[in-house]
Amino acid sequence: MHILDGRSVLVTGGTGSFGRAFIDNALKNARPGRVVVYSRDELKQYEMEQRWSLTDHPNLRYFLGDVRDRDRLEMAMRGIDYVVHAAALKQVPKAEYNPFECIHTNVLGAENVVQAAIRSGVRRVVALSTDKAANPANLYGASKLASDKIFIAGNHLSGNDGPRFSVVRYGNVIGSRGSVMPLFRRLVEEGADSLPITDPRMTRFWITLSQGVDFVLSSLAMMRGGEIFVPKIPSMRIVDLAETIAPGLPHRIVGIRPGEKIHEVLITEDDSRTTVACDDRYIIEPAFAWWSDGSHRHADAEPVPPDFKFTSDSNTDWLDDAGLRKLLAEDAS
Repeated sequence: MHILDGRSVLVTGGTGSFGRAFIDNALKNARPGRVVVYSRDELKQYEMEQRWSLTDHPNLRYFLGDVRDRDRLEMAMRGIDYVVHAAALKQVPKAEYNPFECIHTNVLGAENVVQAAIRSGVRRVVALSTDKAANPANLYGASKLASDKIFIAGNHLSGNDGPRFSVVRYGNVIGSRGSVMPLFRRLVEEGADSLPITDPRMTRFWITLSQGVDFVLSSLAMMRGGEIFVPKIPSMRIVDLAETIAPGLPHRIVGIRPGEKIHEVLITEDDSRTTVACDDRYIIEPAFAWWSDGSHRHADAEPVPPDFKFTSDSNTDWLDDAGLRKLLAEDAS
C-alpha cells in the first residue's frame, strides 16, 4: 500500500523540479484523495495543467499562493493530511545579494507552514532541506538551518494530537533546475570551447530527482516527528562530472562564487552524538525528552561513532563515469 493512498497531500513549491517529480510519482503510483499544487507561479501551473489536466486527474488541485502568506496557506491546507514543503529560494549567489528576500521565504515561510499546519489539523509535514544547512557558509544554508530548527521545534508546539514535523536533508539533485549539469549540457550544445569550473578540488553529493522523491515518501511513512533524514548518497568531483558530460573538453577555472564551499556536509561531528544509521539512511534524532525512553526510536538503527561526519570529500561512496551514466539512465526511465 502506498503512503498516499486515500490521503490528501499538499506540495509547497509544487511547480519546481522536485514538486513536478513528486506529483508525477503520486499520480502514477498511488491513489491519493487529493493532490494540491501550491505555488506562486501561474505560468508554471498552466504548463503543468497541459500535462496533468483536471479532466484526467479530478483529484488534482492548483492553488496559487506564497509561503509568505499564512492565511493563504491555512486555506490551502484545509482537509490536508500530509504536507511536503519544497518551496524555497535556493540560489546561493542570489541569496547573498538579496538577503531580505531569502529570509522572508526560507525562514518566515517555514514558520508560516508550521503555524498553518497546526491550525489546519494536518497530520504530517516533511520539509526539504539541503547539505548547505550543515555548518552553513552562506545565507542560503543559514536560512535552511533556521528552517530545519523551526520544523523540528514545531513538534513542541503541536501538542500530542497535532501534526508531526520532520526534515529530509540531501545534496545536489542531478538535472534539477539551476544545478550545474544543465548548465554544462547547455554550454556543450552551444559549442563552448571549455567548461567553467569554480575549483578543481570541489566535491558534491549527488542524488537523482526520482531518488529524492522516493526518499521523501519513505521518510514520510516512517517519521515519528523531529528527525532529520539523510540518505546514504555518493559523492563526485565537479571535474569528473564535467569530463563525463563532455569528454576531452578543456576546463576553465573561474573561482568560487560568494558563499560557496569546496566540499559539502550532510552530517557534522556535533550531530553525530544523536545520529543513528540504517541500511539506506542516517537519522539525526531530536534532542527531545520524549525520545529518551526509546519508544520513538527506529528499531533497525544503530548509533554512529562519536567522531562520525558525512562530508562529500570523506565519503566512502564515489560516482565514476559509469555510475553517473547509470543514475542518469535510471532517472530517465
